[in-house]
Amino acid sequence: MPTALPIERPIPAPGPVDTSPISLTPATGDDLDPIWKAVVPETRTRGNDIHLPISLAYAERLCDAFPGADRQLVRVAIQLHDTGWGRVDEERILAEGFSGDWRKAEIRFEHERQGCVIAREVLPPLGYDGAFVHEVCAIIDGHDTRKEAYSLEDALVRDADRLWRFDHAGIALASGWFRMDPAVYSDRLEAEIIPELLTAPAVAMATATLDRSRALLKTAVIR
Repeated sequence: MPTALPIERPIPAPGPVDTSPISLTPATGDDLDPIWKAVVPETRTRGNDIHLPISLAYAERLCDAFPGADRQLVRVAIQLHDTGWGRVDEERILAEGFSGDWRKAEIRFEHERQGCVIAREVLPPLGYDGAFVHEVCAIIDGHDTRKEAYSLEDALVRDADRLWRFDHAGIALASGWFRMDPAVYSDRLEAEIIPELLTAPAVAMATATLDRSRALLKTAVIR
């Protein structure tokens, strides 16, 4: 059952906050391996085979910080949230999803809808019940286009989805999608994406990771 979303922003955490490099704490366990195997084709679009595992690792860190959240719901929702990109036209992804008023692009709504279709396809045969699948889809549907999070689990998925962008791997991929150099894209992360984060641990992780990425990529000089 999703946990009610606290009113305070950014949401403070009762648990530990790990701001070390995400490569030090990859996602744990093999219980999600059957889902990974079921969505391999959908991971081959838009860098999902990099984005989704890194986002899952961040989601587990956020669940450590918020032990009251439904950890399994968060993990499965973040694992599947962007698989819908694999069911839409890849040329439209770059042409519409990363230019102009990209947050309102129809293709972003379409990838959310397709992500729910995929969740309903792959989860029940793997033993997940209807109520759980419904909760996963409620998070996937709107994770990019809805302004508000409706539960703590929803907030953690949204933050994990954004946190990967601050890692140097995320900057390398996403700066190209937005046709920005790494320095300009890093500035955008600081100015636009950090204020969108909903939890205090995510803000701390994003800030620490961005500092490391900027130092590594020499963005103060190469701009």
